[in-house]
Amino acid sequence: MSVPDPSTDPKHQRPQRVAILPGDGIGKDVTREAVKALEAAAERWELPLELVHFPYDADHFLATGVSMPPGQMEEFRDRFAAIFIGAYGDPRVPDMRHAADILLGIRFQLDLFINFRPCKLYDRRLCPLAGRSEKDVDFVVFRENTEGAYVGIGGNFKRGTADEVAIQEEVHTRKGVERIVRTAFEWARANGRAKVLMSDKSNVMRYAHDLWQRVFFEVAAEFPELEASHLFVDALCMQMVKAPQQFDVIVTNNMFGDIVTDLGAALQGGLGIAASANRHPGRVSMYEPVHGSAPKYAGTGRANPMGAVLSAALMLEDLGHAEAAAGLEEAVASLVRAGETTVDLGGALTTFEVGDRIARAVASGAAVRG
Repeated sequence: MSVPDPSTDPKHQRPQRVAILPGDGIGKDVTREAVKALEAAAERWELPLELVHFPYDADHFLATGVSMPPGQMEEFRDRFAAIFIGAYGDPRVPDMRHAADILLGIRFQLDLFINFRPCKLYDRRLCPLAGRSEKDVDFVVFRENTEGAYVGIGGNFKRGTADEVAIQEEVHTRKGVERIVRTAFEWARANGRAKVLMSDKSNVMRYAHDLWQRVFFEVAAEFPELEASHLFVDALCMQMVKAPQQFDVIVTNNMFGDIVTDLGAALQGGLGIAASANRHPGRVSMYEPVHGSAPKYAGTGRANPMGAVLSAALMLEDLGHAEAAAGLEEAVASLVRAGETTVDLGGALTTFEVGDRIARAVASGAAVRG
């Protein structure tokens, strides 16, 4: 991949402008706490961040009929270093048009072909598997983010009748497959991982997933020091439950990546602590927690903000602030180890109390002691 020109790449411009999109439901709650952690990190490490808040959510859509105004995507692309968003979805918008316009719009229009999901256990008490420790659950998933079943090609014939036919097509290109596979191998090499595994269903999806098979092993030959292997996705799911310690880096397509990363989140304690980055190296990228908007819990204090904070840590790392990113992650990890969490992780704190404690730990650099 080409090295971006520092004079034009928004990541290297000062200040680094970060677009904050609140989301719906509990998305607003967790985004608020992640922003507190970012502000604490910016003050402690003197980071050149400028957090710019945008109103794009269900309320805005219902009031204006517009998900995002014309030209907004171009502004994100040209004038921002990163985009941070909350969870989207509101029952007042039954077709979730605004959510699709914003989430899928950003992913597809900005060509964020990497969905990066770390699956890391911070405390063995959170793992649903008996006898597993922190060293047993520590792998990452590279999910292809712009192709596959999510391209929206298909339709219905004789809709609503007994003869209805529904067709949904997958699209896989050599370019799309190769760039996500190569990214997975490059990340493994750069981060001291030993193994890369690709998962598909080529025994059924013979044509589309055969492309994945061929490209994966062609690219693997360029990384002889790394162990390259393959599992069908059903076997992968079984092995993730049976022996998660065997995995370092997993790369897979859009649909299967969506599924196996949620299973990975369960191994680390649930969706409330799961983080993600939607990346295109050298370009503006998007960061988000992976849980839903859960509107009925909005404002109740039940939402876990840790996934949002860990997503913010991924953003800081990509923006070149590794020490600050590590500070956010350690603040979360120390709270988890101390049992200072929301109810989903067995604690008794509210969303806002957890956010305050994370921000204080980041500001002071003091790990929470349980």
